[in-house]
Amino acid sequence: MLDPRKLHLLRELAQRGTIAAVAEAANFTPSAVSQQLSALEREAGLPLLERTGRTVSLTPAAHVLVTHAHAVLEELERATAALAALSDGPGGPLRIGAFPSATRVLLPRALAELAAGHPALEPMVSEIDPADVSAALRAGELDVALVHEYDFVPPVVDLGICAEPLFEEPMYLTDRPSIRDARDDPWIMSKPGTLCHTMAIRACQAAGFEPHVRHHVDDFDTVLAFAAAGQGVALVPGLAAQAPPPGVRLTPLPLSRRTLVAYRKGYGRHPAILAAVAAFRSAVTR
Repeated sequence: MLDPRKLHLLRELAQRGTIAAVAEAANFTPSAVSQQLSALEREAGLPLLERTGRTVSLTPAAHVLVTHAHAVLEELERATAALAALSDGPGGPLRIGAFPSATRVLLPRALAELAAGHPALEPMVSEIDPADVSAALRAGELDVALVHEYDFVPPVVDLGICAEPLFEEPMYLTDRPSIRDARDDPWIMSKPGTLCHTMAIRACQAAGFEPHVRHHVDDFDTVLAFAAAGQGVALVPGLAAQAPPPGVRLTPLPLSRRTLVAYRKGYGRHPAILAAVAAFRSAVTR
């Protein structure tokens, strides 16, 4: 019989690309991961990995097995959630990931509601870029997360992750009537590799120019402070634009950012996840 733990490692290899990356995520040594995958090959009765020097790639049989691994691991998550539903109520650690503006604006309200309604829960919050959330959820480092997606940027969740919409907010441009009018300005953007940076670059490209990026800043409060100091223009979402510094004009754009709640597939009916999603929605409404 195929071992689900080994299937998890194979799925991670399909997602992460290298045994070293899988080992780091699973807190194993690379040799231990290789041994587990070799054992899975014996269980499957077919070669799963093609080794070329120090690199590995998945065989056609491995790709077939990864497809079934998604279903197997999802069903195990569903079983875990069903067992948890038989308890008196959600309790224990609840590891929540969120991007900074949601952490600042939404999570204090949501955490207060969780504390009042489910005192046995122990929420534990970590700030994380949405691009890293899927891997953290699959690895069990997070139970639930708030992620966002922008126009010009595709969704960041993968086949093992479920994401349900939470709310949508407009995007604003500082101190210019349109992105095209800011073609000659210096720009303030998030660090390369983040969704915010990708969105801003692509928005400028859609307006017909490559932006001159002067500052790389992730915190939107700091971005607005830099804009107030005349250090450049920036795109900011509605959550970050509620109280701009004096002198900063914000122009609404026909662009939006959508926030979603993400969790492992099959895990959505877990009482702790249901409680968290309800608290997030209440915080948005309030």
